[in-house]
Amino acid sequence: MPPPRPRRPATTHGAVPTMQDIADAAAVSQSTVSRVLSGVETRVPIAAATRERVLATARRLGYRPNPLARGLRGASTNLIGVVVRDFSDPFFAEAIEALVKESMAHGYNVVLGHVHPGLEEAIPLTSVLETRHTDAIVLLGDVRVHPQLLDDLRGSRVPVVALWQGTSPLEFPSADTDDRAGIQAGLDHLVALGHRRIAFVSAELPGDFWVREAAYADFMRSRLGGVPAGYVERCPNTMAGGDAALRRLLALPEPPTAIATSTDLIAVGVLHAAHSLGATVPDRLSVVGFDDIQISSHTVPALTTSRMPTARIVSHAINLAVALARDPAATREPGLEIFTPELVVRDSTAPPAGSAG
Repeated sequence: MPPPRPRRPATTHGAVPTMQDIADAAAVSQSTVSRVLSGVETRVPIAAATRERVLATARRLGYRPNPLARGLRGASTNLIGVVVRDFSDPFFAEAIEALVKESMAHGYNVVLGHVHPGLEEAIPLTSVLETRHTDAIVLLGDVRVHPQLLDDLRGSRVPVVALWQGTSPLEFPSADTDDRAGIQAGLDHLVALGHRRIAFVSAELPGDFWVREAAYADFMRSRLGGVPAGYVERCPNTMAGGDAALRRLLALPEPPTAIATSTDLIAVGVLHAAHSLGATVPDRLSVVGFDDIQISSHTVPALTTSRMPTARIVSHAINLAVALARDPAATREPGLEIFTPELVVRDSTAPPAGSAG
């Protein structure tokens, strides 16, 4: 028999342990360590005592599998890539948090890629998909302004699930919100309170997304005879945008008594401008948002808004992504799952000043 291989010293503090370190410490071959840690069935069974010794040694040394190496071998990396339209939007920040929690519940970690306008569009997907060898990709937000990214996604070897695509062409299994239902719920609430002069502040979002604005216009035509002149304001999806939009609306000869907005972010700006101008909410002005981001329940007054069912949408997406990743034969045909928002009535809405209600 060949002489036993000399054992290497234990890894130094801070060094990343390898399979060879585990093999040396457990007095087994590296191939045995690989088979134990991969969980792959072998033709020659590994003794239970050996298996437990390898696992105990791996835990003691703090071994962590290298997802890149696993991806190169074609094995699951237990990574989900997430391509995000805009990190700066609080809505997507909360969606990412929900997505990370849901992924971890399925045994996956998340790798983030960013496609904010002005960045090199090929870099985020390359880092998420090619370098990290993710098992699936989740796309957050309409990214039609990045055609190269979409081309890469269409040719992806891993499944892609898309969320909040708005009016984008349906190219991947997708999930979204019934935006029309959310806008109508807020407007129904304002009309029930007695408001008739209702304006709309519409966020300028990538991809020519005007579904919520169109829903407002259709509602006003069918219920209140049309949209008064000057009652639609478009602005950047920022608090500053909402602030400036309200100042223009309140300068109209017949200003509105209520404001509906297409996002909570601009609704917060509307609340700020109303306070600055002395248009007390809700006594002189009612405000309704859309999304129910975390800050919405902590504004003064707390914001009435249509709640995006983010947790349910994210859960659907991760379940689908994991299922597709684990079954290469499963269909990846485009499809759309729609979720209905829920109106959350808080303190920013009341009957118009001087009404009998």
